[in-house]
Amino acid sequence: MNSPILIACAHGTSNAQGAAEVNALRDAIAALRPGLDVREAYVDVQQPDLVDVVAGLPADPAAAAPQTGGEPGAAGASAVVVPLLLSVGYHVKVDIAKAVKSRPGTVAAAPLGPDPRLAALLDQRLREAGVTDNDAIVLAAAGSSNANAALSVEELAGQLRDLRSNRIVPAYGASAKPSVPEAVAMLREEAAGGAGAGESAGGVSVGGRVVVASYLLAPGFFHDQLAKAGADLVTEPLLPSPVLAEIALERYDAALAAQPVKS
Repeated sequence: MNSPILIACAHGTSNAQGAAEVNALRDAIAALRPGLDVREAYVDVQQPDLVDVVAGLPADPAAAAPQTGGEPGAAGASAVVVPLLLSVGYHVKVDIAKAVKSRPGTVAAAPLGPDPRLAALLDQRLREAGVTDNDAIVLAAAGSSNANAALSVEELAGQLRDLRSNRIVPAYGASAKPSVPEAVAMLREEAAGGAGAGESAGGVSVGGRVVVASYLLAPGFFHDQLAKAGADLVTEPLLPSPVLAEIALERYDAALAAQPVKS
């Protein structure tokens, strides 16, 4: 049985380590599903561009790489674009949607987040960094002008609150408010008992640190900016972790399951 191609579409970065982490994620996806044709694509910075990858897909769906593992593949799609992105935003709603629309038989999967497993991974990164219950946490996402992106981050923040008792405030690197530096400053004021304190301060304890939890896939421009936000500590990005490849394949399978089955 032929399986639709999986186009693993990342944002793109000029950071060598970040690019290597995303390449490793793509390799991990392929390793989990032997025989699946997993292709590289980006919406910014790096090549190949998603539009070009979609344009270069086989004209005949039967030309897609054979799937030897007996996984789903009979649905009416020849390729699935899986966003290696953490929330719905401009790149998903505009760039990926436009590329998919340009080629019949190509569909888009949901982004990787929000997902409780990502919240658990963030919790792991916080524990690895030695974050205590007395510390306040800024959940730092890349940010988007699309309101749905902020909703996705808020949902992830709720999932993280289920795992931790800390005060957790979502913030953004660009295009949404509060910015990460603004959130750091607000939490410092709360901890000091200033004008921002009170009922909204939640479980903040005087003397606790302000920690930035990097809700980013890999090192790159946005992660570099987090070190300049004035926090006491910045956690490592989500990669490397096997859970990202698992989620990506689940998004691929779910996109196929939503398509009408060919008769």
